[in-house]
Amino acid sequence: MKKNQLGTSDLYVSEIGYGTMSLPKSERNAVYLVNKAIDEGVNFFDTADLYDYGRIEEVLGKAIKGKRDQIILATKAGNHWEPGKEGWFWDPSKAYIKEAVKKSCQRLNTDYIDLFQLHGGTIEDPIDETIEAFEELVQEGIIRYYGISSIRPNVIREYVKKSSIVSVMMQYSILDRRPEEEMLDFLKENNVSVIARGPVGKGILSDNGLNKIPEKGYLDYTSEECRTLVAQLKEKTNSARLLSHTAIRYVLAHPAVAATIPGASREEQLISNLQAADSPDLSDQEIQMIKELSKANQYKQHR
Repeated sequence: MKKNQLGTSDLYVSEIGYGTMSLPKSERNAVYLVNKAIDEGVNFFDTADLYDYGRIEEVLGKAIKGKRDQIILATKAGNHWEPGKEGWFWDPSKAYIKEAVKKSCQRLNTDYIDLFQLHGGTIEDPIDETIEAFEELVQEGIIRYYGISSIRPNVIREYVKKSSIVSVMMQYSILDRRPEEEMLDFLKENNVSVIARGPVGKGILSDNGLNKIPEKGYLDYTSEECRTLVAQLKEKTNSARLLSHTAIRYVLAHPAVAATIPGASREEQLISNLQAADSPDLSDQEIQMIKELSKANQYKQHR
């Protein structure tokens, strides 16, 4: 499995990581999948305290027991919730960030986090205070590096300007090319890596994707436009690749992207995701053709 440097850090992450939000409900199955991924060369696992209100972190912590030194562990915080209470609210305060990371460490059964990420955020946040929290956690040795998970260009620019983030997690796929317009080149120029989530567009960009297209469509694609695009991609891209592999290789083609984190709730999904690592890179002609077939979406609402 190819590994890429995450920003200016000394973290080298497998180009295909594991987004754990979709781990199966069965703890036994979840632990099996995580260990299968590690055995197949995955060293990058992304989770969040909010996923199933802490349960996913707890399961991941059990799965990596005895293997902590083999993986790069990423989690997120900022969505304030308390065990036993319903609901959550956005809280990027210094006090909560520092409280949340310690609780994540307990659930993950670790004494440090490799990559700690702000799980969202707006331009109205107390950004300086949030950055101060991250910097103090680095100094205290609780986290090694930090980043943000955001699709808001204005927020991302503020953190690039003011902080030492090494990564930005954002949704990026053939169906969601918004990062291309104003973010990918900017982040590459500033030595900040992209972690691409949602590379197969909720399964739409897969060989059985026609069965996964929502009736209301996806982003600014109607359901019919999704069907047309899937059919065209199957017809015109390299037949040696599954469509999901084409989708994963597409997001990895941009030099700003260090890793993509498709999820998997079943073993066959996991194996298919990992096989994309051995799939042929897209040619320049294929990338151009995919761009001509798909929409050059732009960030409009999320600023």
